[in-house]
Amino acid sequence: MKKILSVLMALGMACSLAACAGGASSSEAVSEAPSSSEAATQEEAVPAEQDAPQLDAVASGEVMNYDQYMAAELDTQVTIQAYVQAKQAWYADQATATVYLQDQDGGYFAYDMACSEEDYAKLTEGTCIRVTGFKSEWSGEVEIMDGTFEFVEDADTFVSMPLDVTELLGTDELIYSQNQRVAFKGLTVEPSTVEGSDEEHAFLYNWDGSGEDGDDLYFNASYNGQTYTFTVESYLCDNTTDVYNAVKNLEIGQTIDMEGFLYWYEGVNPHITSVTVTG
Repeated sequence: MKKILSVLMALGMACSLAACAGGASSSEAVSEAPSSSEAATQEEAVPAEQDAPQLDAVASGEVMNYDQYMAAELDTQVTIQAYVQAKQAWYADQATATVYLQDQDGGYFAYDMACSEEDYAKLTEGTCIRVTGFKSEWSGEVEIMDGTFEFVEDADTFVSMPLDVTELLGTDELIYSQNQRVAFKGLTVEPSTVEGSDEEHAFLYNWDGSGEDGDDLYFNASYNGQTYTFTVESYLCDNTTDVYNAVKNLEIGQTIDMEGFLYWYEGVNPHITSVTVTG
């Protein structure tokens, strides 16, 4: 039986595409603090159609594939292998980083991952890394906490294309694209207000309007009669970025297309990285 299993495993590995192969070099830093915290049709929202490289380490059982990761219990240790899609922040006092990752099957959010400043500079878009941490959930956002990572040497790169999840807004299916790079098309900018005032704004600094330039931006946009809240996360896209300034120039009633990452906070709360006014 062991010989049969060995043959089957060898065949499986031989058939997988080359990617994320080779050895790995360890990250130097150690985590010191805990965290707190796209598809006109469903067929279009299948990440496998993006032709990401297959992961040999997944085929060999060294790491979890996306389905195994999602099936894992909360607060258990997980190991995944995926590609950097965006870096949200590096925290000097903790020597930790927060990044969005994706493979051919789904997205991951690694929060407070041990990372030196030198290694953070190497986490360029498309870089393949192996992350070990604890699967957690914070206000609906499934993430990998307190992780460590390794660079996968001699690996291919992969940068995901945004999945159009516009038609999934307001459906139970939307959450299955959590943490992926997504797109929303043809939404209408809706007014935001501050508690105690009837004045309408196209966006707010912070969720309650209490912030200032440089803080997170919150804005509302509607589709098919339903309104949703979107965020420009200032760690991910600060006030020097095109998207930050595009949101500051929005006007109520404009039609916009957006791209970003499908973050979750007490419901869908996408972190937007691109806004284009189309009407």
